[in-house]
Amino acid sequence: MSTKRVLLTGSDGQLGQALRQSVPAEIELIAVGRSQLDLADATACHQTVMDLRPDWVLNGGAYTAVDKAETEPELAEAVNAGAPEAFARALAETGGRLLQVSTDFVFNGCQGTPYLPGQPVDPMGIYGSSKAHGEQRARQAMPQDRCCILRTSWVYGPVGKNFCLTMLRLHRLKAEAGEPLAVVADQVGCPTSTLTLAAACWSLVQRDISGVHHWSDAGSASWYDFAVAIGTQGAAQGLIEREARVIPIRTSDYPTPATRPGYSLLECTATRTALDLPPLHWQEALNQVLAAVPQAQS
Repeated sequence: MSTKRVLLTGSDGQLGQALRQSVPAEIELIAVGRSQLDLADATACHQTVMDLRPDWVLNGGAYTAVDKAETEPELAEAVNAGAPEAFARALAETGGRLLQVSTDFVFNGCQGTPYLPGQPVDPMGIYGSSKAHGEQRARQAMPQDRCCILRTSWVYGPVGKNFCLTMLRLHRLKAEAGEPLAVVADQVGCPTSTLTLAAACWSLVQRDISGVHHWSDAGSASWYDFAVAIGTQGAAQGLIEREARVIPIRTSDYPTPATRPGYSLLECTATRTALDLPPLHWQEALNQVLAAVPQAQS
């Protein structure tokens, strides 16, 4: 297999770190974080591709502060839509390919059955809109047979800032205080480990796959289900002394600035087949992530 030169953005983020740790031997990786490349600067994004001329740009960086995006729409749009377009325009000139990591938030969550890759998007908030715009603008700016969109959901890993590590901390604090932990139970999706997501990304790059694809771990869960499993498995692995009692609440009991999809399962069968990657249930993936959590993080 020939060597591919890959420019990875967001290399310091939770997905970026997983990608760096699992890079295949035949990949020549150029990893840049926020300090090396400001994704809000479209000119810098374009010029970086023109200077480095990678075979692929794996755009793993993003503006992901869902609630904060409601008050910073320009910044969210610049990072999540402007950067992918800039990369795509440059790659259209150099002949390279783009892997744009996207999100389940491009859907409104109202249909109640898993979303297919080809369905029309209908985001509800600024974050989802900015990511949908990024998909659209990237695909319009370069040949579609060289552009790959990978939507995923509820991403978490052993490092960084994510729901899993937050819940580990809250389980410890609430258990020590003898208090319950309240978690939303009426939003349904699927947690996705950065470890399995990174494997999917590298498989897409190695196979030169284009088009729109979905990837998450297998099964479904509410945030409540996920929180309970994090406590149970975290205690079993010795990351916390004991789990807190988790109580289910409604979305209306925990208002947030941004509206979340009530149902955002992604249909991933075609992608798993194309990549020859078997499904891994989210609870098995959670076990793998918890096993990789540094003691200082837990």
